[in-house]
Amino acid sequence: MIQNLPWLFLLLPLVVAAIDWLCFSKCPRTAATLSTLSAMATFGLCVAYLMGWQTGTPDSYTWMFAGDAAGLPSLSVGLLTDPLAMRMMLVVTGIGMLVHIFSIGYMKGDSSNLSRYFAGLSIFMFSMTMIVLADNLAMTFIGWEMVGFSSYLLIGHWFHKESAADAAKKAFITNRVGDFGFLIGILLTLAVFGTLNFAEMGGKAATIAPAVLTATVICLFCGAVGKSAQFPLHVWLPDAMEGPTPVSALIHAATMVAAGVYMMVRLQISMGEAAFTDTACTVIATVGAITAVLAALMAVQQDDIKRVLAYSTLSQLGYMVMAVGLLAGEAAMYHLYTHAWFKALLFLGAGAIIVRCHHEQDIWKMGGLSKRMPLTVICFLMGTAALIAIPGFSGFFSKEAILDAALAKNPIFFWVGAGVAALTTFYMARLCLVAFYGTARAHGAAEAKEAGPTMLLPLLILSVMAIISGYGFVADSLVPYEGFHAHGFALGLPFYVSMGSLAVGLLLAYAIYGFGKRTQDPLAGNALSTALRKRLYIDDIYDKGLIGFVQSSLARAIELTDNAGVRGIGTLGTAWLIGKFGKLLTWFQGGVLRRYAVVAALGALVFLFLIASATFTH
Repeated sequence: MIQNLPWLFLLLPLVVAAIDWLCFSKCPRTAATLSTLSAMATFGLCVAYLMGWQTGTPDSYTWMFAGDAAGLPSLSVGLLTDPLAMRMMLVVTGIGMLVHIFSIGYMKGDSSNLSRYFAGLSIFMFSMTMIVLADNLAMTFIGWEMVGFSSYLLIGHWFHKESAADAAKKAFITNRVGDFGFLIGILLTLAVFGTLNFAEMGGKAATIAPAVLTATVICLFCGAVGKSAQFPLHVWLPDAMEGPTPVSALIHAATMVAAGVYMMVRLQISMGEAAFTDTACTVIATVGAITAVLAALMAVQQDDIKRVLAYSTLSQLGYMVMAVGLLAGEAAMYHLYTHAWFKALLFLGAGAIIVRCHHEQDIWKMGGLSKRMPLTVICFLMGTAALIAIPGFSGFFSKEAILDAALAKNPIFFWVGAGVAALTTFYMARLCLVAFYGTARAHGAAEAKEAGPTMLLPLLILSVMAIISGYGFVADSLVPYEGFHAHGFALGLPFYVSMGSLAVGLLLAYAIYGFGKRTQDPLAGNALSTALRKRLYIDDIYDKGLIGFVQSSLARAIELTDNAGVRGIGTLGTAWLIGKFGKLLTWFQGGVLRRYAVVAALGALVFLFLIASATFTH
């Protein structure tokens, strides 16, 4: 039995990252092996904890002690190992381990600094673990920022590419916008709840004014909007695909982007659902629904295989956020768990395809891959089946749970979810038909061959999880809600609507694209297609409107203030005034006797006037 087992699998990745960076910067194989063994060890330790190799609760340490006289709460550094945290850790460490193994094959022969890459993966594992296990919001915020830092490193790993460097900066800055609101929410929580510790928040919401609760929850939700890439801060996630594909699987499919959903569910459990007012819930659910719809529409006309999956991630995160807003946290976490496995499978499958097609990412330059990479394609199709919610696969059960909750609480969101499901089926069927069937359209696809064992092994494991993770014998142990039972096959409106959405999406995709015989997209060229390809011009509005106009206008205003105020009046004006005053004094002190006589006479007259005035007043 080990008392502080959770501290071990929190700090182990950090120690390994430091060793990789400081000791093995020129030994990439050693760094890769050490990081991979670290990921395996943390997964093993997590499993060991769940099997009972832990006695008592892990130690907590005082970070900042305000003192009893100050009347302020002290901040501690502690770990929360309740069912929500530990089951989330199982997903984070499990997928992290598989991504490390996959990266060995994917990054083989890469000319970049692989020691830096694997050190970045380890830093990310430490940061994400801190978010999951933190027992207070202050510690959560530290992990939150560390995740932003590690994602910046990993997205910009190929920093010699301008697009990768720009994407890393875009992700980092966009998340800072959301984190500013998150920080305000943390301060409001401290002010109104009197604590940042999750275990001490319960039961206090009833004594707080609803308006204050609404403001607090919405500000905290701003952090989730940034980290989980919700509208209008969704713009960083598609560009983040510039990083290595295993990074996309780890950060932008299964863990980092799910942190926002996890944090909001954690707050619902800690604060109590009473803290989530009707207004706050409406805002959260609406943002999730808008994100789900917009992202699904944009995915319909993307040609980059990774960008299709990126927009799919945005859309599915919208589903989860919508469930949080509907106070269906169990459904949100259910879909989070199943989505983590099958979306990691899709991203890693895309990575294997990209490598074997000579790093080609355009689906219109692929084709015929089902014959050249049969195992990889089958694994990818397994993930697709789970994503589009084919009955029997994990995504079907978790998506049905969200639709059931939406139908019971707000039918508008139910129909939004059904529409998004049809779009999801359409764009994923489009991707598979174009990339896997027909004939090769470029030499990369013509020369493609099956992925190697280090890439295939994670795909096969994730394929199994894409099937079984939705069933009760797995999901009932993963979803941390007492009395939770996985959604089963239940005939009713949600089931019939889901099957209708699935049929519409599949038939429409087949009618337009057939079995990969087309050489170009027949939908391309019209105004709607162009708008979807350009992301509904939202990025252009940010670049030219928010950044271009506002930033340039602000820069011009600052320049005017600097030239006219600081330099003109403040610096140059003061110098001019002192110079003129100095010249005036030179008239009196110029060495001319007549001027001295005049000054003396004037001084005498002033003196006599003052004496006369004083005598007259008395």
